[in-house]
Amino acid sequence: MKSLRRIYAIFSKELKQLRRDRVTFAMIVMIPLIQLLLFGYAINTDVRNIPIGVVDLSGSSATRLITEVVKVTQVVNVVAHYDTPKEAEAAIVRGDIRAALIFPEDLTQRITQGDVVGQIVVDGSDAVVSGALLQLRNMPLDEIIIEPGLNRAQNKPTFEVALFFNPERRSAVNIVPGLVGIILTMTMILFTSAAIVRERERGNLELLITTPIHSIELMIGKIIPYIAVGLIQVFIILGLGHIVFHVPINGTLLNIFLVSIIFIAASLTLGLFISTIAKTQLQAMQMTIFILLPSILLSGFMFPYEAMPQLAQHISEVLPATHFMRMIRAVVLKGAETSSLNYDTLWLLIFTVSGLIVSSLRFNKRLD
Repeated sequence: MKSLRRIYAIFSKELKQLRRDRVTFAMIVMIPLIQLLLFGYAINTDVRNIPIGVVDLSGSSATRLITEVVKVTQVVNVVAHYDTPKEAEAAIVRGDIRAALIFPEDLTQRITQGDVVGQIVVDGSDAVVSGALLQLRNMPLDEIIIEPGLNRAQNKPTFEVALFFNPERRSAVNIVPGLVGIILTMTMILFTSAAIVRERERGNLELLITTPIHSIELMIGKIIPYIAVGLIQVFIILGLGHIVFHVPINGTLLNIFLVSIIFIAASLTLGLFISTIAKTQLQAMQMTIFILLPSILLSGFMFPYEAMPQLAQHISEVLPATHFMRMIRAVVLKGAETSSLNYDTLWLLIFTVSGLIVSSLRFNKRLD
C-alpha cells in the first residue's frame, strides 16, 4: 500500500506539472490533430491542375481545339502562352510552369497525315508530375475535326514528349536536393530553438544581464556559428548524392551557396523565435517537430505541390522549406540562376529579417 501511495504521489506531481506546462499540453493535442488533417485532407497523390504553357506557332483553330481537349482531362491547367519555345523552356527552368505544349506551323497538315502534331516539353525533375504529364501523349487526337471536308488521318496523331532534367525518371534525382531542405529544417531549427532555452537553464542569462549586449546582437551572434554547420550539411548531401546516386548538379556552386545560405538564415531565425517561446529544451524540441512534419508533407518533398488543395497550398507557402524546395531543385537540377527566383528569394529574406526583429523584441534579458 505504501508503494502504491508513493506511485500515486509521483503520478499526481507529474499530472500537475503537465497541466502547468501549457506548451507540452498543446503539443499533445495539436500534433495528432494537425497530422490527421494533413494526411487526410492535404495529401493527395492524384495530380491535377499541373500548370503548363502553350506555344502556338501555327495560329490555327486546331491549337485551340487540342488545348481544350487537353484541359478537359483536368490533369493540366494552361496558365500562360509564349511566343517561342525558348521562352517556355525558360519558364520551366524558373518553375513558372511544369510543361509546355509546342504546336508547329504545319499543325493542320500533320493532323490530317496522322503525324506527330506537336511536342510536350516536360519538367522531369519530379517523377510523379512527369508521370501524370506523360498521359497526354495518349490523347485521342484522331477524333478532332479541323475543317469540314478534310479526311481523317489513317494513323493516330500523337504528341512527341521531351523530358527535361531527368529523362530516366529516377526518384533519387528529385529526392536528394529536396532532402537538403528537410535536413536543414530539422537541424537548424533544432539547434537554435534550444539556444536561448539552454542559456536560461544553465544560468548563463545572469551573465548576459550584466553585459551591454543588445537583443538583436544576441540573435545574430547565435545564428552565425550555425550557418557554417548548415553549409557543411549541404556539401555532404549534394556531394554524396552526386557520387553515390549520380544526381546531376547543373547549377553553379555560387548559386547553390546563395540559395542555401538564404534558407539557412531563415531556418535559424525560426529556431530563435521558438526559443523565445519555449521554457525548456523539451518544449523547444516538441515545437521543432511541430514545424518539421508539415515541412516534410506540404513543401513538395514527398507529395507534388500541385496535388494539394488550394488551402493546403496557402499553408505551405508560409513554410520556408516550400520556397527552398523550389529554389534548390531549380538550381541543382535545372541550372537556374538565383536572380530568376525572385519570389522565393524575396520571401525568405523578408521572413529572416522579420523573424530576427520579432525574436529580438520578444527576448528579455531578465531571469523571469
